[in-house]
This record gives sequence, C-alpha cells and structure tokens, in this order.
Amino acid sequence: MTWLRPLAGFQLPAMGLGCMGMSEFYGPSDDEQSLHTLRAAYDRGVRHFDTADTYGSGHNETLLGRFLAGLAPGERAGVCVATKFGIRRTPGTYERNIDNSPDYVTSACEASLRRLGLECLPLFYVHRRDPAVPIEALMASLVALKTAGKIAAIGLSEVSADTLRRAHAVHPVAALQNEYSLWERGAEAEMLPLCQALGVAFVAYSPLGRALLSAELPPTEQLDAKDFRRQLPRFSGEAGAHNRALVAEFSTLAEGWQMKPAQLALAWILSRQPHAHVIPGMRRETHLQANWDGARRTLDAGQLARLDALFAPEAVQGARYTPQGYVGIESPQR
Repeated sequence: MTWLRPLAGFQLPAMGLGCMGMSEFYGPSDDEQSLHTLRAAYDRGVRHFDTADTYGSGHNETLLGRFLAGLAPGERAGVCVATKFGIRRTPGTYERNIDNSPDYVTSACEASLRRLGLECLPLFYVHRRDPAVPIEALMASLVALKTAGKIAAIGLSEVSADTLRRAHAVHPVAALQNEYSLWERGAEAEMLPLCQALGVAFVAYSPLGRALLSAELPPTEQLDAKDFRRQLPRFSGEAGAHNRALVAEFSTLAEGWQMKPAQLALAWILSRQPHAHVIPGMRRETHLQANWDGARRTLDAGQLARLDALFAPEAVQGARYTPQGYVGIESPQR
C-alpha cells in the first residue's frame, strides 16, 4: 500500500483529520482539547485537515485558524487545509439551503480566508450542489478565485458522475469528497473508478461509519441529546440493531487479525483504493495513534474479500441521512 498520495498539489499521508465534530453534531466539544488534538495530529505526521464554513457556523474554521497560527510559516506551507462552501444554515439548526451563486462563492471564500488566517485556500470544495446553477458557471466562479490567487485547487463533494465529468472539462478537479466506508459503498459503482480514470483524488469522509465501525459507540439512545446520529435511520430501530450486529461480527474479525475495529476499517479503504484518502474525525487524542497505525496496515486479498462479503452493500440497513440531510446531494441516496 502506498502511504504518501497526491492531493491538491501535495504528497500527503493517506490519513488526514476531519474536524467537523470539534464544533457540532456529535455532542459537547472543548476548544482547548480540540487544539491539543490538532497539534498532536500534526506532530504525528497528519498534514491534511478538513473543515467547512457550515461546521459550527464558522466556529470550526476559526478553531483551525487558531491552530494554524501556532505553526511556523514553513510548517503551514506543508499543510493542506481543505474547506467547503455551499450550505447556508441558521446557526443551531440542521436545516440547510444550498447557495452556489457567484456572489456567495466569492463572499464565502473571503470569509473562510479570514477565519483560517490564510491568504490562499489550498483546497476549496463545493460542499453541496444547487442544480439551478449550471456546473460550468459554478466552475467559472471557482476558476476566477484561483486566477486571483484566493484558492489553489478545486474540489467537489457528493456530486454525480455527470457533474464531475462536466466540471473536470472546464478545469481539473483536484479532489472529490464522498462518504465511503465498509457500511457505505455507493461510491464503488461509478465515482471511485471515474476519479481514478480522471486523476482526481478521492477523499472518504466518515470512514468509520460515524464511529459505529469503531465498535465503541454507546447505544444510540444514550448519545447526547444534540448528537445528530440519534436522527439517522441507520442508527435507530430495527436497522440500528441489525447494523450493530454486523459490527459485532466485524469486531470479532478485527480481534482475530490483531487489530482494533477502527484500524481495520481504515486499512480496508486504503488497501482497496490506491487513490483514496481518509479523514476520520477525532476530537480527542485518545484514538489518534491507533488510527494512524491502523491506516498504514496493508490487508491481503483474503481479508479484503471477507470484509467485502460481510459488508456487501445490501447487508447494511437504513438510509444514511434524513430527507433534509440529502439536500444538495447528487450521489446515490440510500
């Protein structure tokens, strides 16, 4: 398995850090603890940090900006900071509106630069698509920002294969970010092969199935009242019970192979997909070293086949989002 992989002009370790949970969605967070985790991740070799303007309504970018401010200029130059725009939300709510208008693209970029304390965003993603705005027009807005030196590379998230092809024809797309893990394999049908063919890096978010694949997640009803996983069909009712039974079998496999379940989940993605990066979310340093070590493990063909069979796409029950969560998503909605 190749550990250093291309992303937005960098050669980076295949495991980055997803920062969303440091601001909202997964219960209470602690800024000082988060800053400690960010520094610990950097010290271990993480050079890819993923955020978005909608996470905590700007809080997540501001938090990451505080961490970046503590790095020397030369250190910051080696970090791929990836942020996103396109989701407009009322603070404290999950309901979202999608905005891909030229004015918003520009204003969102400027706001992200201020919060992150950067002069140029290394990777700027379209977080969600507004179908009313042609992808060619949206790409033109992003190319203008790149020409102006405001962004260095363009990314897309949760788009269709047709959208990616059309966008890439206007200007090379550096990265596609989609949900991908053992329990969400929809990207295998079209997007992973297409990204490889086009030379687009594939960034897998929620590679641990929103922590369920760690086999350490408390029962759904015991999660914090504000934890959005309580609303997700895959975590509740009969579907939730069925999926946890799959994870119990997965945990037994991991133990037999002398790995933690989270390590095995990351190793499966990176052993199976040579152009993929993973961005597990970690609010605390506790699991950082274990995940880093697990991501570097190479699985053999027999192990990959066993996991493929256990988590065959039809084996997982329940939708991955609520109807509101699917707003702006073009990829398969299962």
